[in-house]
Amino acid sequence: MTATQPGHRPIGSHTPTSGGLAKAALPYLDAAESEVAQVYVGNSRGWAMPAGDPVQDALFRDGCAERGVAVYIHASLLVNLGSPTPATVERSQQTLAHALRRGAAIGARAVVFHAGSAVDAGHAEAAMRQVRESLLPLLDSTADSGGPMLLVEPSAGGGRSLACRVEQLGPYLDAVDRHPWLGVCFDTCHAWAAGHDLAAEGGMTETLDTLVATVGADRLQLVHANDSKDLCGSTRDRHENIGKGSIGEPAFAELMRHPATAGVPILVETPTDRHEGHAADIATLRRLHP
Repeated sequence: MTATQPGHRPIGSHTPTSGGLAKAALPYLDAAESEVAQVYVGNSRGWAMPAGDPVQDALFRDGCAERGVAVYIHASLLVNLGSPTPATVERSQQTLAHALRRGAAIGARAVVFHAGSAVDAGHAEAAMRQVRESLLPLLDSTADSGGPMLLVEPSAGGGRSLACRVEQLGPYLDAVDRHPWLGVCFDTCHAWAAGHDLAAEGGMTETLDTLVATVGADRLQLVHANDSKDLCGSTRDRHENIGKGSIGEPAFAELMRHPATAGVPILVETPTDRHEGHAADIATLRRLHP
């Protein structure tokens, strides 16, 4: 855990890296007073797997360590281990392997990836076999080397999602024998889009209770705190600033009080511009912290 105080929830944001990992990210982290950073190490919507700049890697790794900032990588949004297209599955596995290597180089704790989709109704069973066959070698390898964990993030729903509602994480984890190096990233906008009514009084608490009952008390490793532009159950993943969307501020107050999030890093991926950054949403979450 990043903080020394029990129950403290380190807060930060997805962080831009264009122009150089350390050169772009470190000033952004300072301006937003971030305690956590999430970065892409390639094109978020492509298959490119750049090697990275060793100098920037070292500066970023050391700069984050000096600041006490926990680092996470978000894998390409194209990753889909459940795809019926073999080339997509192969590229997805290669992309995750690349992200794990880059994570080791920059001192990342974990790599976040989306649970994926079977796409076709008749492919669901095969899709879960693909998850097992693709993930187990990666999990074993990074665990053996003490490298970053992998964190599965349930999707916003729609299509033939392999895990969108939190209770669907049970079969997903079972597919890899509940490997200790596979954790969970909980995204509030995704959960809302998938039909969890977080805005109802006690709705966030109930959802997190269900998550813990499904995956265990220690499996939650990261939270993406995002409000939503859309209605509950929309299956649309459109983020809004904290308290400005349809989820609303009271739900995030519940998030910040829930025992399951104690000590868990919380990241915002909310709309921003290059001048203001994510400082306002980070400040809002800090105000809601008990």
